Amino acid sequence: MKKAELKEFLDEKVILYNNPKFIDSDPIQIPHLFSKKEDIEIAGFLTAIISWGNRTMIIRNAHKMMELLDSSPHDFILNHQEKDLKSLEGFVHRTFNYIDFQQFIKALKHIYLQHGGLETVLSIQDQTKTYQTAINNFKSVFFEIDHQQRTQKHISDPLKNSAAKRINMFLRWMVRNDKAGVDFGVWKTHNPSYLSCPLDVHSGNVARKLKLLLRKQNDWKAVAELDQNLRSLDPSDPVKYDFALFGLGVFEKF
Repeated sequence: MKKAELKEFLDEKVILYNNPKFIDSDPIQIPHLFSKKEDIEIAGFLTAIISWGNRTMIIRNAHKMMELLDSSPHDFILNHQEKDLKSLEGFVHRTFNYIDFQQFIKALKHIYLQHGGLETVLSIQDQTKTYQTAINNFKSVFFEIDHQQRTQKHISDPLKNSAAKRINMFLRWMVRNDKAGVDFGVWKTHNPSYLSCPLDVHSGNVARKLKLLLRKQNDWKAVAELDQNLRSLDPSDPVKYDFALFGLGVFEKF
């Protein structure tokens, strides 16, 4: 497929999948329960962090997370006492258990009180045009308070060549304003042209079939290669093609 044909094909798939009907079957429905910016970003972050495995189970457990935070995540995080964290005991999503959940609540409180919130901590501080170092810096801040070693595995580090799929997905939700009511676009200080595609088995396989990706592993080097090719199709909004790649893989078994 020539580049112009590929762009036309993918643009059609973006229109097909980047619309409100997509929300009903996707974990992005969880932050859509909220209207306050901080609630949206915290709900989005916690949902993204547990977004691996069966999608029905992800959505069910993310709903449970919000219930445990009294359906007011920002207020819970800012004002919780140690005794309030007892209510989280028993929560588990695959390898993410209540110990991790409690640690995440403490770390988020630290980030909102000491570092200006998630939007600030995940911003790109150097001259690069990707979130590679920003995510690494975010992980450092997240774990600068006392924590159990086990919880560190739940935040990926692109400087260690992780594809950081879940954080890239969360960044897409927060930064990209798609005018279609799916992605939120609430982080006005961030630039959507710097976003990376959340690379997983489905999007990776489709990207390889379309010759957008040659690298075999789904790691940060593959993310960078895919970035380059998607940015050549649309420099200002490259991750809109996540909808096309995901839709082709999951819904069309491309």
